[in-house]
Amino acid sequence: MLWISPSYAAEVDSVRLWRAPDNTRLVLDLSGPVEHKVFTLDNPSRLVIDIQDSTLKTTLDSLEVTSTPIAAMRSGLRGSADLRLVFDLKEPVTVKSFTLKAYEQYGDRLVVDIYDNKIRSSKSVSKVVPVDNRKIVIAIDAGHGGEDPGALGPKKVREKVVALQIAKRIERLFDQDTYFTGELVRTGDYYLAHRKRTAIAHDKRADFFISIHADAFTNPKANGASVYALSTRGATSEAARYLAGKENRADLIGGAGSLSLDDKDDALAEVLLDLSMTATLSSSLDAGSYVLKNMGGVARLHKKKVEQAGFLVLKSPDIPSLLIETGFISNPTEASRLSNTTYQQKMAQAIYTGLVSYFTDHPPAGTAIAAAKNTKARSYVIARGDTLSAIAQRYNTSVNRILSYNKMRSSTIKVGQKIMIPAG
Repeated sequence: MLWISPSYAAEVDSVRLWRAPDNTRLVLDLSGPVEHKVFTLDNPSRLVIDIQDSTLKTTLDSLEVTSTPIAAMRSGLRGSADLRLVFDLKEPVTVKSFTLKAYEQYGDRLVVDIYDNKIRSSKSVSKVVPVDNRKIVIAIDAGHGGEDPGALGPKKVREKVVALQIAKRIERLFDQDTYFTGELVRTGDYYLAHRKRTAIAHDKRADFFISIHADAFTNPKANGASVYALSTRGATSEAARYLAGKENRADLIGGAGSLSLDDKDDALAEVLLDLSMTATLSSSLDAGSYVLKNMGGVARLHKKKVEQAGFLVLKSPDIPSLLIETGFISNPTEASRLSNTTYQQKMAQAIYTGLVSYFTDHPPAGTAIAAAKNTKARSYVIARGDTLSAIAQRYNTSVNRILSYNKMRSSTIKVGQKIMIPAG
């Protein structure tokens, strides 16, 4: 067995663990680079991590292993100076390991990914059923996750937490709509590489992909929400270029693809991928303008138009995609708002309404919303005691569809007012 990576003596300062749907990630924070080897043993199943000329300066007792393949763990010396960590396993696993060099605020790390040999049943089962008159599928990606917290705001507000909270609210809104289904890309606190996020959207047959984030800048006065689409030719502004670079570097923090040949085909395919973006870019920009307009009713806009830059997470050749910055988490006022459940719901509603309005005007062929649009709408005169929610329920449609169909800015109605009820 050969030692992996270059190095010198180091200390293991802390050990962290993250559970994803199909794997468990162990992250060892180090005082410097290390040489290591990782292997498994059978009868009983064990995972062994040997770290050359190192010491453990923390304990393993606080790791939560209930939902992982790990049953128990212990540490000891191998020889006179090497650290050995042993993890008793509930079942056989496949293991990959790699080291990450110190980067920005992150120190040296040893990452061990433990893959389930038998895919566990997950609560996150796709709700997509390919049928005629189908629902429109919106893939909702919460940025960052796991050992990558994203931007950090005042009072320890973390981007990965805010992004997932808002993403879950958006998913619920789409799931309550007759014509849509929301699909979360990241369902918990774990890291996904950019290409894995778009692969999940493909698996869920998404019609549209949105990635939810919270911006940050060195100047705490920077503020406002933004919407970004992919650019294959360069950024539309210095801010867009800066943001794309920052978000793309998340794979350096999360450690995606730094260790194997698994994604080399993807790297080759990227040349072809950029040639096939024209149609999806047009749809992304159109939808982005709808979303941005609605977000402007909730938050100050950092940019008045949809910006473009080379975001890795948006590089899918056949799924229109947007990256949405819900505000500046580095701004104390906006960080407070982004942590507020009422504000999160308003932001989720704005994003949802923007996409519903876009798809009402541009329904994909074969969807239920397209079939409904082809059926004649009926007129309705508002009577005393009417509410839009009651009218929508009576005619088996949604308030947002009525608002969008009639180009109404609010749900306020008056007695005698005439509106059109979209069919279905």
